[in-house]
Parts: sequence; C-alpha cells; structure tokens
Amino acid sequence: MAASKENRFRTLLNEGKPTVGTRIWTSQTFFVEGLGSTGYFDYAEFVAEYASYTLEELRNFCIAAELHGMSSMIKVDFQNRGFVAQKAIASGFQAINFVDCRNADEVRECIRLTTAETPEDGGIYGFPNNRFIGWEPWTTQSNHARRLRNIVRCFMIEKNSTIKVLDEVLSVPGVDMVQFGPSDYSMSSGLDFKDNTAKVRAVERDVIRCALEHGVRPRCEIQSVEDAQYYIDLGVKDFSMGDQMKLLFRDWNADGSGIRRVIGENSL
Repeated sequence: MAASKENRFRTLLNEGKPTVGTRIWTSQTFFVEGLGSTGYFDYAEFVAEYASYTLEELRNFCIAAELHGMSSMIKVDFQNRGFVAQKAIASGFQAINFVDCRNADEVRECIRLTTAETPEDGGIYGFPNNRFIGWEPWTTQSNHARRLRNIVRCFMIEKNSTIKVLDEVLSVPGVDMVQFGPSDYSMSSGLDFKDNTAKVRAVERDVIRCALEHGVRPRCEIQSVEDAQYYIDLGVKDFSMGDQMKLLFRDWNADGSGIRRVIGENSL
C-alpha cells in the first residue's frame, strides 16, 4: 500500500480540528513506528534541537511516520535553521518548529527560507531532488510549491524580546502556530522558573490569548492528560502530549526508587 501524500497536520488545522503530537528525542524509526502503532497521535515531533542525527535519518523518520498515517514535525536549532529545515522538508517533514526568534524579522526570514521561490510565493526555496513525501523526487515544480504552502510553520515564543513585539510577530503572514517556552523565557528575563511560576504562567496566558485574537493556533506542551483541561478552557486545541525523555525519567525514577525501597526492606 502506498504511503499517504496528505499533510494530515495541515488538513486538521484547515478543518479547525484538534491536533495531538508528542516529542521524540531519537531519530530511530523503531520508536516512530511504536508511536504510530497506537493510532492516537497525529504527528511525531523530532526534537532535533536536543539530539544528534544524520540527514539520512531524517528521511527514515518521515518514512516510518508516513507508513502509519502520521505527519512529522522537526524542531530545528536557530543558527542552522535554514539548512536543516530545507533538508527536513525535502526528506518528508510536514511541519517545522522554529526556536529562538527574537523579533518579527527573524520570523519572516524563517518563512522565506521554507517558502517556494515562485512569483506567487516569493520565497527562496528551490527544487531540490530529494524524496519529498511518499517518494516523489521527480514531482512537478507546481506540486512541490503546493506542498511547501502546506508546511505547518510553528514558532516558539520564548524570548523576552519576542513577547515585547508579540502582536507584530503574530501578524506575520505564514505563522500557523505558536508555543510558549517557559524555560527560555525565564532565562532571557533573568528569572528562575521554579521561583517565578505564577508570573511566567501569566505571560503564557497572554501569549495564548493574543494568538487566538490573531487567528494563530496556540499549541501547549503537557505531561499529563489532566493538564489539558486548563488549556482547553483558554481556547487551546493543539497539544504536545508527553516527551520521550521526561516519560522515561519519570518511570525510571519511580521504578528505581521503588525497587531500592523493596530491596532495602527485604534485606533487613
């Protein structure tokens, strides 16, 4: 059976439906297939900003997602965002999560780097012969441009300077989704999050409200199902549910402390 060439993520956004993804730190297809086999996730996000990987692994990540009807997102570093985003899109990624943009001009540049170089689109992304989605390296130029228009572009709102120009950032054409980043925001504000939780959460609520006013989808990262309702009440439809390493550490700590306690009790 041929892999679907639909950008499921974009379709769900266009239809106004909720989306659910999760963050994966490894590019190994074993984990992508495991996630896809559950049938519960619309996309897998590879957090390349945190991980090591090869360009070939980007292709394989997308292939594994496509075979299970999932979309794929990649979170790219700031400094090499153009190179990695273009390689990722050509490999089959259907969404890009851009980090660390500090003003609207940097957001515009991210969009220009991933937009087709056509008279209509005005970007600088040409026609690289790669696999694209479903192995179409020889698709027509117009089909490739159409596919680039469907790429979901998400932006982390995580710098103090970005918050100050948030209305301008959210007004940039091509911004589909935003996510507040409490850790980077705290650091760029000279704060420790653990000591300023209420203050930082208030900023997050302002980001969500402002995004909705501009017709931009706010996505929220949560670690438990119980956390979702708080954001749903604020108007959020899009969730990043869980994180591979956080889930592992949670279980490792629970099981490790538990077995140590049992061993200690049994040895008395």
